[in-house]
Amino acid sequence: MTRNMNAQQIIEYMESQRNEEQRRVLMGFFKTGPGEYGFGDEFLGLKVPQTREVVNSVGQEFPLDEVPTLLANRWHEVRLCGFLILVAKFEKLATKRLVSNADAIRQRDEILTMYLQYAEQANNWDLVDLSVPKILGHWLLLPSNLGDNDYKIKLLDELAASPCLWKQRMSIVCTWKTSQQGAPSWCLRYAEIHLHHPHDLMHKAVGWMLREMGKRVSMDLLRDFLRQHAHEMPRTMLRYAIEKMAEPERKQWMSA
Repeated sequence: MTRNMNAQQIIEYMESQRNEEQRRVLMGFFKTGPGEYGFGDEFLGLKVPQTREVVNSVGQEFPLDEVPTLLANRWHEVRLCGFLILVAKFEKLATKRLVSNADAIRQRDEILTMYLQYAEQANNWDLVDLSVPKILGHWLLLPSNLGDNDYKIKLLDELAASPCLWKQRMSIVCTWKTSQQGAPSWCLRYAEIHLHHPHDLMHKAVGWMLREMGKRVSMDLLRDFLRQHAHEMPRTMLRYAIEKMAEPERKQWMSA
């Protein structure tokens, strides 16, 4: 690998690392069979550290206009590589020194726009979870030329209302970052919106984000949410949300 590889060379390199045994394991783990949530997803059989090695090798200076070739690729790991390159580029532009820099704002908006344009290519939970908090979640907290806070809420509302499961997951999992930064309202809003979602993957995601919000911001806020909604939450969602509480309190909430 060299730092100067283009998108096609990255794809060829990753295809050369194909591992048939690991590929079969991953296709089972990510539920790619008929009727399963990952149906049709195709794997090379690379582990995440191998993909991160490629990302680290090409660096944050990888041309943005080359990234769509990776995001549109058939292979899961190649798409992950593209999303992680966007993460690396966004994080470089979101340091404290560059938060209000006009050129950094413009470039962050470009990355966010590309990310959303290819959102449906993040068609499994790992592709969403490894990218959306550090791009969309972080962007929510930063200055943008695309719009104000109302615009950001509208954007997330559209993701939440999408028929695409992965866009719906983005709207809640992005709040991992906002909760880390002490802004709980994003998590609480989209947890409530997805409270009655039919899919187990969303039950887990909402419960996980509520748990993180409680841990990072306020357990009292989490308890307030539970007092309002524990009786109607899917059991998996509730179990995930209270996972870090002491056992007696967990039993109390589960009995709700």
